[in-house]
Amino acid sequence: MAKGYWVSVYRTISDPEKLAAYDNLARPAVQAGGGRVLSRGVRVVAHDAGIAERTILIEFDSFDQAVAARESDAYQEALIALSDSVERDFRIIEGLD
Repeated sequence: MAKGYWVSVYRTISDPEKLAAYDNLARPAVQAGGGRVLSRGVRVVAHDAGIAERTILIEFDSFDQAVAARESDAYQEALIALSDSVERDFRIIEGLD
């Protein structure tokens, strides 16, 4: 079964305090959903139209598990805390077997 991944690239962060509140809620929600953070807030070299802001990569055992974690009540609560404090590109992608 192919793994699932959350890929999140932040274009702008307008309210670091809301982002911190989101992080405090999102971290346990992701863990409860079976997610493992592979990369978070480390160096990025952007090419072409890429963005070198904060980038997060989270791995799940399956694509369906990644989707379910995003839809969970706990993660939805984290999104409410995040509200309009960031502009980001968030994707759930399926890995290769």
